Amino acid sequence: MTRADFRLCDIALDCSFKTRDQRVEREQALAVLDLLETSTFVPVGHHGGPYRLKISMAAGRLAFHIASDKGVHVVSHYLSLAPFRRLLKDYTRVCENYYEAICRFGPDRLQAIDMGRRGIHDEAAELLRERLSAKVDIDKDTARRLFTLIYALIARNAGYQILLS
Repeated sequence: MTRADFRLCDIALDCSFKTRDQRVEREQALAVLDLLETSTFVPVGHHGGPYRLKISMAAGRLAFHIASDKGVHVVSHYLSLAPFRRLLKDYTRVCENYYEAICRFGPDRLQAIDMGRRGIHDEAAELLRERLSAKVDIDKDTARRLFTLIYALIARNAGYQILLS
């Protein structure tokens, strides 16, 4: 098998929730493009892809539905949001500060906020890798992009404010 066999070829988010925040939509679109261009995505015990991934919410949990490029179901994996709550809350706040700083502050303040945002993003990506490891092996960059998609999905969800309060 080659690296091309263990990558994502299609990514979908549950679109039943829509956000009005164009910044979140832009981050989501960039994450999807990055994942389609360069991802390492290896379902445990599966012979190779590429793979289709759908991320949705199901009964308050994250649902990862993985299928082959031909649409044949490979595995579904459900994750509790509880371990991600603090990180999602912190990431939301630092993103809000970042967007505000773009308009109000100079590059020094922006750089400091961006470093904090990257730190939270890295921590969340590592947690995601750990939580998915029983079903899917992913690299750090893939985990970072997937966390961005999780953030976008949560930002769309009507319970978003409840989750982050």
